[in-house]
Amino acid sequence: MTPFPLRIVTPDGLEYDGQAEEIIVRTTSGDLGVLAGHMDCVAPLGMGRATIVVDGKKRYAACIGGMLSVLGGKVTLVPTTFEWAEEIDAARAENSLQRAQTILHSKDASETDLKLAEARLRRALVRRSVAAGK
Repeated sequence: MTPFPLRIVTPDGLEYDGQAEEIIVRTTSGDLGVLAGHMDCVAPLGMGRATIVVDGKKRYAACIGGMLSVLGGKVTLVPTTFEWAEEIDAARAENSLQRAQTILHSKDASETDLKLAEARLRRALVRRSVAAGK
C-alpha cells in the first residue's frame, strides 16, 4: 500500500507523526477509512476504535471526539481523547464502567448525573473493547 503523512494531535500533545498506509476511525456518521489519494474532507469524530496501519502492521487505539482532516494528501487526526490499546488501563476502564452503571441504576441521580454517567459508560466500553482487542 502507498503511505501518506499522518499526524495525530491531542490536547495532551503529539501522539503520532509519520507515515501510515491506512487509517480507519469512527465518525459521527459511521466508520471512515482513508488510504493514500483520498479526496480532501473534514469529518467530526465519534467514539470508537481507531485502526492505524504502519508498515503493514495494524495498531489500535480508543479515539473519542474531535475531528479528522484530509487535505492535499496529508491526514490530521485531532481527537479529544486518544489512547493506544497497549496504554489503556483495563482495570481503570472497568472501574469507570462500574461507577457509571451504579449511577445509571440510582433512583436519586439527577438528569445531569445520568447524562454524565451515560457518557462515562460509553467511553469505558470503548476503552475496554480496544484494550481487549475486540
